[in-house]
Amino acid sequence: MSDTQTQIENRPPSVATLFLERVERTPDAEAYRYPVPAASGAGPDDWKSLSWGQAAERVYAIAAGLVDLGVASEERVALASATRVEWILADLGVMCAGAATTTVYPQTNAEESAFILSDSESRVLIAEDAAQLAKAVERRADLPNLRHVVVIDATGVESDGDFVLTLAELEARGKGYLEKHPEAVKERVAAITATQLATLIYTSGTTGRPKGVRLPHDNWSYMAKAIAATGLVTQADVQYLWLPLAHVFGKVLTSGQIEVGHVTAVDGRVDKIIENLPVVQPTYMAAVPRIFEKVYNGVAAKARAGGGAKYKIFQWAAGVAREYAKATQDNFRRTGTATAPFGLTAKHKVADALVYAKIREAFGGNLRACISGSAALAPEIGYFFAGAGIHILEGYGLTETSAASFVNPGEAYRTGTVGKPLPGTEVRIADDGEILLRGPGIMEGYHGLPEKTTEVLESDGWFHTGDIGELSADGYLRITDRKKDLIKTSGGKYIAPAEVEGQFKAVCPFVSNILVHGADRNFCTALIALDEPTLLGWAAEHGLGGKPYAEIVAAPQTVAMVQGYVDRLNEGLQRWQTIKKFRLLPRDLDIEHGELTPSLKLKRPVVEREYKGLIEEMYAGSRES
Repeated sequence: MSDTQTQIENRPPSVATLFLERVERTPDAEAYRYPVPAASGAGPDDWKSLSWGQAAERVYAIAAGLVDLGVASEERVALASATRVEWILADLGVMCAGAATTTVYPQTNAEESAFILSDSESRVLIAEDAAQLAKAVERRADLPNLRHVVVIDATGVESDGDFVLTLAELEARGKGYLEKHPEAVKERVAAITATQLATLIYTSGTTGRPKGVRLPHDNWSYMAKAIAATGLVTQADVQYLWLPLAHVFGKVLTSGQIEVGHVTAVDGRVDKIIENLPVVQPTYMAAVPRIFEKVYNGVAAKARAGGGAKYKIFQWAAGVAREYAKATQDNFRRTGTATAPFGLTAKHKVADALVYAKIREAFGGNLRACISGSAALAPEIGYFFAGAGIHILEGYGLTETSAASFVNPGEAYRTGTVGKPLPGTEVRIADDGEILLRGPGIMEGYHGLPEKTTEVLESDGWFHTGDIGELSADGYLRITDRKKDLIKTSGGKYIAPAEVEGQFKAVCPFVSNILVHGADRNFCTALIALDEPTLLGWAAEHGLGGKPYAEIVAAPQTVAMVQGYVDRLNEGLQRWQTIKKFRLLPRDLDIEHGELTPSLKLKRPVVEREYKGLIEEMYAGSRES
């Protein structure tokens, strides 16, 4: 048995144990960086740091405060907040108290928040601010189990010291408790068992009511050890963490960091990413494909705004990047060396000086790799960034598998695949192409839903992912689509809409979201939403400057422009995959209208229901078979 396998199999029962071990090993090393906005509200943020020892003081105070409030082992403490350092400290506090965290997205409305708090029987809610507190107060009558709400940012909040108290008050209460019971937290951590519930994450519900996924402590302990075993991150790394921590993808990154012991800069404000990157100068960060698409579209738009010559240079450099990435990856696969032919290498060097170096600088200049997950990244966008020196390692996992089941292995990464399974995770492909997984990262089941659990989890531990994929001979996985999203046309042809959508995103720099429709129809159509900032730049150059978004997308020249990109897409598709008709949406899809999940995944049923009229209009008059 390898040392790696031994380490994974002999893991401690919980991340709470790993946290205590980390604090003991490197108490003075930097653990977290976080921004403090300038007092005037103007000017750059001031970034502060916490060492592992300082973080532990706050974590122990939160844990002891929860114990003092009467929170017992495995009882749920809900956490409704955007990504910030206090989220991590609170989550660790909950775990160190032996309790379990119920994660709630801050964007979740009052009705769904109440459902999650009620279904999870959460005793305490740690709320980010007055707005999150208001949701709980509004539904208090429906939440008999909720005894306390702890507010992180107390601005505009009146504490009564009992039902409503501030995080500062909880920590003060915890410190008082520790003076009387100095070993209380360590005793709670020592009592945690591997099978004890650590986290209850509600699936974002692309269809129907969200289901609570029960993830025991052992899931996170395994993930921490398995991430460290990949060798992708080291103690010298600086991670930039902005992903929603209520999502399993963000949450798993906190476990890996504790095991490895590197620095994490935490700031969930998506509008600050571009500003923060040169300040944080991360060596790695995780993101969802939409972020890379936005960066790509932004770079293309900037080049176009610089005039015809600049845009031609960008297009040439983009083509060279893709060609170079494909050549180096192919050579690495065959020979173990990432080389390219001499002529291509020379072109790449010129393109690097003209274009790529500026892109790397925008990412902070130190980025070794990005991890992409949550949805498929269009391979052409992946190849572009790879050729520009921004190495995007796609990974794969679900809430039900604690996020990270597959990841691309460092230098040997292959764009268009999600890499190889993490050490300790087994995979097989069912007869119908569905990916089945088994291992220590698999959930215990759905909270209070035994029938739903047995639908996806076999008695021998194999989990049905609902995704369709292919395994290469040397173990790389390629996801082709969600099983339930596959389209069968009335002509009997199967189409993977995500594949077509991804190809369009690589072809059209103006697209924000696209939904391909065609189930039981005799041809495919698409609903297309355009990226507003990029579109407004184009509109100013084509006599539509100053007009509102909805008016621009309705303009004949905009439709004609998009038609050109649809034609380019169709050239590379099989006849039955081609988009025969499309409609431009009057606004972009968003989380607020329920069309995207908080991790920016498309909710197909919601979009198809909302724009049913436009879909029917595209098929009106056609002979459906």
